[in-house]
Amino acid sequence: MGFSVIIPARYASTRFPGKPLADIAGKPMVQHVYERACQSEAERVIVATDDDRIADAARSFGAEVCMTKADHPSGTDRLQEVVHSLGFYADDIVVNVQGDEPLIPPRVINQVAHNLKAEPEAGIATLSEPIEDLASLLNPNVVKVVTDARGMAMYFSRAPVPWPRDEFSANQQLMPACYSWQRHIGIYAYRVKMLNEFVRWAPAPIEETECLEQLRAMWNGARIHVEVADELPPAGVDTPEDLERLRLLFA
Repeated sequence: MGFSVIIPARYASTRFPGKPLADIAGKPMVQHVYERACQSEAERVIVATDDDRIADAARSFGAEVCMTKADHPSGTDRLQEVVHSLGFYADDIVVNVQGDEPLIPPRVINQVAHNLKAEPEAGIATLSEPIEDLASLLNPNVVKVVTDARGMAMYFSRAPVPWPRDEFSANQQLMPACYSWQRHIGIYAYRVKMLNEFVRWAPAPIEETECLEQLRAMWNGARIHVEVADELPPAGVDTPEDLERLRLLFA
């Protein structure tokens, strides 16, 4: 069984309108993402957008495009519209690659897809990396993930979980050495049947409290497989300052 990549690319953005079309080394950002995805083992790479300008740009460099509605409440709903519109089967696997990650390693795209294929009871697969400093452990913008012995997620949180009771009782200024905390990396592989179920679920209380969409799946009993990334994906582009940093890197 192969897999497909879907690249959601919206024009409207509160912090950075038109971001997918921002030029990096003579190409729009979304083209860099598309080319990286094409270097993976994906059988199909699709740009999903609600904007004709992005669609025209994607078609100009040879991408398959799926037009979507503009009012989706989440990125997962947008993915589900794509797989529904294109007639994907329930057992098909799709990887969500964000349109603002022009340096996404093809290796991690393959990794989440293969992990999901190898874990029949999981509906979603994702990745993590070790947290090695106290500032990151305590930073609510760094999402932590706790897994069981098989690598299945037990919980995602913005809080430092598990809480190192004894170590922090003695000193909260040092990084505890009693546990290997993991930061969640936001790349996901989904089974299509999971996407179809997800869009029927109401937002969960823990999801709304933590502002973490993946908790809706866990609230409803879905299994999420997590593994340490084989290669650390570089930071994506959230702001114009991030874009300038990447332009310098490409130069």
